[in-house]
Amino acid sequence: MKKIGFLSFGHWSASPGSQTRSASDVLLQSIDLAVAAEELGADGAYFRVHHYAHQLGSPFPLLAAAGAKTSRIELGTGVIDMRYENPLYMAEDAGAADLIAGGRLQLGVSRGSPEQVIDGWRYFGYDAPEGQTMADVARSNTEVFLKVIDGARFADPNPRPMFANPHPGPLGIQPQSPGLRDRIWWGAGSDATAVWAAEQGMNLMSSTLKEDESGEPFHVQQRKQIEKFHAAWKEAGHEREPRTSVSRSIFALVDDRDRMYFGGGQRDEDDQFGRLDDYRAVFGRSYAAEPDRLVEQLREDEAIAAADTLLLTIPNQLGVDYNAHALEAILTHVAPELGWR
Repeated sequence: MKKIGFLSFGHWSASPGSQTRSASDVLLQSIDLAVAAEELGADGAYFRVHHYAHQLGSPFPLLAAAGAKTSRIELGTGVIDMRYENPLYMAEDAGAADLIAGGRLQLGVSRGSPEQVIDGWRYFGYDAPEGQTMADVARSNTEVFLKVIDGARFADPNPRPMFANPHPGPLGIQPQSPGLRDRIWWGAGSDATAVWAAEQGMNLMSSTLKEDESGEPFHVQQRKQIEKFHAAWKEAGHEREPRTSVSRSIFALVDDRDRMYFGGGQRDEDDQFGRLDDYRAVFGRSYAAEPDRLVEQLREDEAIAAADTLLLTIPNQLGVDYNAHALEAILTHVAPELGWR
């Protein structure tokens, strides 16, 4: 069995054929798609977070709204860039959104990916202390976030508060949402950061790219990353079982619309290697084929087999109806054949 959800980048544009022509379109359709995915029996609705772009950028209002409209499906991010976050304010937002959703948030956080502007975090008022990098800041912010959502009490109370304090001693962030600490994921781009995530007691979220550390096919490197994460988790002695996810672009060609959008032309049927920031990266292939052929191809993906959660990246600009159809095609024609359902 495998949890299956969608991952939306939340693009909007006025280009021909786009069903999301404004930020309002994207936000409202994201909620509608979460509702539709739940009705179809999918397990998760996840959203990317990018700043300075015509994409989803502020996740907590969206997660709270989707949480109020659904009752079962997991709601998550993939990922929140912790270079841009005040971890205490984020903890308040996360706690409130998780309580609205009834404890269904699955928050992916990380150092983030290249943004639309140079050093965009500086415009948000953040920078790295001397001797540190913004990657260090992202990890430090994450550690603070984890502590405060886990109930850390650190703030000296006012001896003459406006309202009586609920208990003596230091105060912590409110509201607290029980269990949220166990539902934080780290988006790891390398084996080393996957190991660090395990040491911190976070789940592992691995995307459609990672640092090329061996020259092997992407799915092999990603499977080895998952194995190293599990080994580090065991070594750290955590009591609960961790979760791991991978993301893929997968389309089952079951009707003329599918074949029109994904059945012809050039597709990324092979891994791609290239430079990203200051390191060499490997980008995973896309899958688009008739269901029987798709099943054969996916059986060979070692990372999908190793992960307990699969996030399907979706073309959100094609609208709610089409994306619900594409998700249903995977759940109906592919997942059962692979033992995921």
